[in-house]
Amino acid sequence: MERVDVAVIGGGQSGLATAHALLRCGLRPVVLEVSGAAAGSWPRYYDSLTLFSPARYSSLPGMPFPGADRDRYPHRDEVVAYLAAYAGRLDAEIRTFCRVSAVRRTGDGFAVELEGGGLVSARAVVAASGTFGRPHQPALPGLEGFTGQVLHAADYRSPAPFTGRRVVVVGAGNSAVQIAAELAETARVTLATRAPVKFAAQRILGRDLHFWTARTGLDAAPLGRLLSRPPAQPVLDDGRYRAALAAGRPDRRPMFTGTDGAKLLWPDGQREEVDAIVLATGYRPDLPYLTRLDGALDTDGNPRHREGLATSMPGLAFVGLEWQRSLSSNSLRGVGRDGERIARCLAALLARR
Repeated sequence: MERVDVAVIGGGQSGLATAHALLRCGLRPVVLEVSGAAAGSWPRYYDSLTLFSPARYSSLPGMPFPGADRDRYPHRDEVVAYLAAYAGRLDAEIRTFCRVSAVRRTGDGFAVELEGGGLVSARAVVAASGTFGRPHQPALPGLEGFTGQVLHAADYRSPAPFTGRRVVVVGAGNSAVQIAAELAETARVTLATRAPVKFAAQRILGRDLHFWTARTGLDAAPLGRLLSRPPAQPVLDDGRYRAALAAGRPDRRPMFTGTDGAKLLWPDGQREEVDAIVLATGYRPDLPYLTRLDGALDTDGNPRHREGLATSMPGLAFVGLEWQRSLSSNSLRGVGRDGERIARCLAALLARR
């Protein structure tokens, strides 16, 4: 059986940053990526997606985000190209089209089972598979009986298929507002939320918000240990989204109370036929391969960890979780810090063994 120091499951931003850190600690990682390229879920995000952080705050360790304009907000495709270039420079083995089906505990490490029958023996495992493969669909009144189209933001690409249609976008986060505003240019759109949308200014005193969070240390502060669950994040806005909602493009309404075929029932008693519902309701950690490791996940399939280290299984770690350690943990600018910490902890553990 092949034996490696660390199996890193996932070749997106989290897996690449962690592999970089493991190499610096003298360990030999193998990155196992399910898709055909080391870019994680970025190629599958909707076409118009842009980062909410400027290029200067959107880099992984050891390689600045390219481009002369360091204050621009990179497009999705720029991120895909950046991650591909980063993977190309990384002196680690990256295996694509490699799906992990299960991880099992062995006497001195882990057996990583691959779809198709392959097997890798690893002294340690880092789960860096992200969340895109597990879209969250909350319990919404009557949604199971709705006869119109229902899709998650994970399956949304562009507004073209919705031109002239009646669409309801569910959610109050950055993606929900961005998708709803984009759709409203060619469709009749409502943003349905449980509470009013909260905004945060993208720029303060002429500087992007990320300048201030970095300057004050808030971006890297280990606040994750104080949180029982990640807090709701406000929508970062340069003024256009607040203006769009104020103009009713899209309009914002409280959550619908039920459905009747293709009609939604609104709290004011209105019954309205709707063509499509887009659920921009977030994601959850995608870790099905850990279900056979007793104690690795809770009953909801979420990892049991403290700042990325499994609480009951030495040698198992996580990277790229939302608020894993700080508010920037699940971002290009912050995942490297968590990856470095995890790498140091694993190196120390394996040295003791």
